[in-house]
Amino acid sequence: MKVLGIVPARGGSKGIPNKNKALFCGDPLIVHTLKVAIASQLDSVIVSSDDPDILNIAETLGVATHLRSDALAQDDTPTLPVLQDVLASAHGTYDAVMTLQPTSPLRTTEHINESLALFAAQPEADSLVSIVKVPHNMTPDCLMVKNETFVSPTLDASATRRQDKPDFWARNGAAIYITKTDLLASSILGSSILGYEMSMLDSIDIDTPDDFKLAELLFSQRK
Repeated sequence: MKVLGIVPARGGSKGIPNKNKALFCGDPLIVHTLKVAIASQLDSVIVSSDDPDILNIAETLGVATHLRSDALAQDDTPTLPVLQDVLASAHGTYDAVMTLQPTSPLRTTEHINESLALFAAQPEADSLVSIVKVPHNMTPDCLMVKNETFVSPTLDASATRRQDKPDFWARNGAAIYITKTDLLASSILGSSILGYEMSMLDSIDIDTPDDFKLAELLFSQRK
């Protein structure tokens, strides 16, 4: 199976200005994703960005780049048309595309390779997404709504002990997606989705300055 890795990295960011090229443990944030992607079993890697600085960072590492139009670099631009745009101009043909968000610096080459192996071993799957186990106190049985004075459960929960609650899984900040190329005409996730399990710590997705500080701390300890 031939898989193209796409790293979507626009220049703008509201929560953290210039987030994708902000220095993270000494290197621009996007570099950490590019290094693990380069070392992985992906057949090719392309960075899509509207920011010349980000494209230059990728090219310095030997990664192919795709200049994204302003129309595809807005705050509300979905990921799907960005992937379609890259795939339409990519050299060669691919069986699937892996999307790697640059805001997940704790994702490793091993994670990428394991997800590729899982996907290749299940030919009936049309897509894969990385997932993380939901803490037991954040499952539906524990969710509550709050008005001005009181809180009330959202469900008529019968299971209150942790041992009695079912397991739930959540997409973990878009760390890894794999999509068969024929499905990308309409969707990133299809009807036969594999879940690749990752730990809570490896699943950190940087949205806020606090996320950035925590991820740097964890990354430094790992190093």
